[in-house]
Formats: sequence, structure tokens, C-alpha cells
Amino acid sequence: MASTQTETQPSVATHDVTNQPPPLAPYDSSDDTALLEGLRREGARWAEKEIRRLGAHAGSAEAQEWAEQANVNEPVLRTHDRYGNRVDEVDFHPGWHHLMRAAVGAGLAGSAWADERPGAHVARTAGGLVWGHTEAGHGCPTSMTYAAVPTLRAQPELAKVYEPLLTSREYEPGLRVPTEKPGLIAGMGMTEKQGGSDVRTNTTTATPTGEPGVYTLRGHKWFTSAPMSDVFLVLAQAPGGLSCFLVPRVLPDGSRNTFRIQRLKDKLGNRSNASSEPEFDRTVAWLVGPEGRGVKTIIEMVNCTRLDCVMSSATLMRKTLVEAGHHARHRSAFGARLIEQPLMRNVLADLALESEAATTLTLRLAGAADRAVRGDAGEHAFRRIATAVGKYWVTKRGPAFTAEALECLGGNGYVEDSGMPRHYREAPLLSIWEGSGNVNALDVLRALGREPGAADALFAELALAGGADARLDSAVAALRSELPRADQLSARRLVERMALALQASLLVRHAPRPVADAFCATRLAGDWGHSFGTLPPGTDLDAILERALPDHG
Repeated sequence: MASTQTETQPSVATHDVTNQPPPLAPYDSSDDTALLEGLRREGARWAEKEIRRLGAHAGSAEAQEWAEQANVNEPVLRTHDRYGNRVDEVDFHPGWHHLMRAAVGAGLAGSAWADERPGAHVARTAGGLVWGHTEAGHGCPTSMTYAAVPTLRAQPELAKVYEPLLTSREYEPGLRVPTEKPGLIAGMGMTEKQGGSDVRTNTTTATPTGEPGVYTLRGHKWFTSAPMSDVFLVLAQAPGGLSCFLVPRVLPDGSRNTFRIQRLKDKLGNRSNASSEPEFDRTVAWLVGPEGRGVKTIIEMVNCTRLDCVMSSATLMRKTLVEAGHHARHRSAFGARLIEQPLMRNVLADLALESEAATTLTLRLAGAADRAVRGDAGEHAFRRIATAVGKYWVTKRGPAFTAEALECLGGNGYVEDSGMPRHYREAPLLSIWEGSGNVNALDVLRALGREPGAADALFAELALAGGADARLDSAVAALRSELPRADQLSARRLVERMALALQASLLVRHAPRPVADAFCATRLAGDWGHSFGTLPPGTDLDAILERALPDHG
């Protein structure tokens, strides 16, 4: 007699999906209490409505799809046309151009320099913190465009022509005469294969043409991102030494400047953004600043791009924390939602502490930059050392943070279509670009040795939280005692302590007590393990998580 067991079993399709979170999008990436508080505190309250609008756009299904498509469909280099003529064009997916148009239109490129309102640079940084929830690659050309403006001001006649275009909110892809476009994007060509960050070893030569300020370049750059930008700031060896030059892709007469793209880099991450090796051969360039003062001329550019590296790391932290929190809120295991389980709550709360500390420091640095460019000498000195400190530490924390957030999703997080692998590959970049960890640690030593006001400014900032937490007071005292013994071998240790003390002081002054207390206990007093999720008993996890990941139902 045949069994009838199969006839009595309920009919359930094997492919029914259960216990999986719904899509995160649409969501509001500006729904971040620490970010909005910092925006107001650093003088850009007036921008909050626009930041909220931008956050809703960044978290929309449309913008998230642009980001995905820009990374899946990577840039393609075309060196020649069908007839054999050099064209050196890079083709991008339409999603890239949509992202660029939105970012430039939101003022994330150079427009802050044309905005006289106090807090304009803070507003731009806050915009980057929310719009960066889309993807990171297109943040490179917007960052370089922002950073190019103060450098170009070293040559006023060039700034008069190009600054209005670099500060425009209009994005127009494609190569044509720069002055005929409604807005421009700028790139950089600094490093070479034999030197990297040691730009004084550059071998690209600049030969005067006889026309005032005009040179021709010959050489090969090793890492030049966004090669379809309209203009580039380039370092080359002039008769008077290493100098800075402006190189347009298209010359005023409409002819193509020589900018031969040898290849695009096959990078670990940042796949949407083309990074190239251009070759110069009688390439026309205009001198920016005096001959032999190239490094000094671009130093303001470096300050700007390093701030953006801190911003981008803080953005990745926040984005992956939001993804992890969303998954934990909707996924159940062992009879309860993940976010209700003590150990997962500990992990998420620990990540939340790190994220808030990074965001708060980013906005403090942006505030210092805003006030420094408006003539505040104290903020200029603080910015000089604190940006290098923040660049070193926040970007160092990014990869470990992103890996832990990915792990919160388990195997789902290891799959490409979750988006987490893209974020994980992106994270190490911010520690490498604009000077690796060693370069920034040594830069802090240089500031301490050559600019005494830098250390004074840092300790003046730390003193604002003096007496509020004994653990912070102890850390600051230890930091003071270490300074006289600072050398290369101890540089990383010193800069790490500076960063933790600075983050702690900001949280003690501005964050709720449970956040500041947990940060000081773990990052300063050592009541912490070696991985995220090791906050000690007694930590107010509920308060930390409600602040970082409020449940809107």
C-alpha cells in the first residue's frame, strides 16, 4: 500500500523567503543625532534643512541604484579612436554622472569657497557625511575640486578665470574648452612611481616656453584619479625646483593637451572611480605659485583632502552601522531578534561609540577649517595638527569597524549584493590616500617640532573638558609627559593617544553621559577587549543604541 504521508503535509514552497530583512532603502542618511548636533554646534544650523533633504535623497532607492550601477559597470579607458588617433577618454556609466551631478549640485565640490556664510565648509562636510551613503568613488573628484580652489589662489590671475567655474554647482561631463563650460572638475597629479609620497624625488620636468608663466611638462605620473577632470594641479621640476602647475585637458584654442593615459589602475576598491597613469610630453601648463615652492603651494590642498579622508571614513562607519542595525532589527535567531540579544547589543553599541566619535571629530575639524580660512589664528593652529591626527586615527579604525559591521550580517554580509563587501574594500583606501599612516604620524611630529603653536592649540582644546572626567584628565597628563620624548619610533603611539584624547574630550563636552562614559572607560581607561563588542558590564547599552539607531517602527 502506498504511503499517503506527502498528501497530509502542508504545501510550502521551498523558495519562500522568511526571516530576512526588508530592503533598507528608502531611508534618511541624515537621521543621525550626532551629525545634526555637530552641524549646529559648528556654526551651520542654517544648512540643516538642505542636509535633511540630501539625506533623504542619498537613502532613496534611486540613488542607491546609481551607486550600485556605477560600481558594477566600471570605467572603461579608450586610448584611440577607430582611426588610430589618441583620444584618451574614460567612459563612465550614467549612474556615475547622476551621482556627480547630485553631489556638485548639493555643493560638495568647490562651492563652499564662494559662500560667505560662516559654517559653509561645515555644511559641505555634513553634506558629504550624508551623501556618502551612496558610494565613495565619486567623492574623489568632488574632494579634489574642493581642495584645488585655495591652491589656485596662489596665482590670482588663474584663480580669477577658473575659481568661478570650480565653485559652480553645475556638472557637465565631457572634454571641451574649460572656460566654455558652466562648471569644472579638478584633479591632481602629484605622485610618481619612484617616490610616492616623497614628491621631492619627482622627475617630471617643466620647461619655460618664454611666455610668462607658461611651461611644457614631460614625465609620467603614477596615481592620478578622475582623469576625465577638466583641469589638474601637477607637481614638476622647474629650473627653480619642484613647482606646482595647472594643466587643462583642453587648451584655450580647443585642441587637446597631451595627456596620454597609459592604463587604469586595477584597485582593491573604489572601483567606480578611474585612477590612471598619465604621461606628459610637451604638455602645456601654467605655473601656480613661485618656482621651487610646489610643496608649500599645495599644502592647503592637502589639508582639505585629508579632512575629506576623515569624513569619508566616518561616513563608511555610519553607513555600515546603519546596515548592521537594520539587519539586526529584522533578523531573528535562537528565539529572539538579533538586536534584542545581549552580545549583539554590545557589538552594535561599541560600533556606535566609534561612529559617533569619528563623526564628532570630523565636524570639529570642519569647524576649525571654516574658521581658519576666515582668519582665526588659533583655529588655524588647531587645524594644522588635529587634521593630521584625525586622518591617522579615524582612517585606521575604518577597516576593523567595517569588518565587524559586515560580520553582524553573517554570511549575508559576505555576499556582494549586500553591499558590505564594497564598503569593506573601500575602507583601507582612506588610510592610504593623501599620505599613509606613517606619513601622517610623521607630519604630526613635524608640526610639533616646527610649529609650537600647534601643540598649544591641541592642549587648549583638550583643556575645555578639563575636570569633567578623571580618565580624560589622566590621559591628557600622560600625553603632555610623552611629548618631550616624541620620535619616529613612538610617533604612532603618540598620535593614537592624541586622537583618543581629542575624541574623548569632544564626547565629554557634547555627548550624553552614557556615550562619553563608555568611551572614556574603554578607549582611555582600558576597560575593553581587543575587538568590538567588549564593552564592560554596567555600560548603558540602551541609551547608546537609542541615540545611534532609534527604532522608528
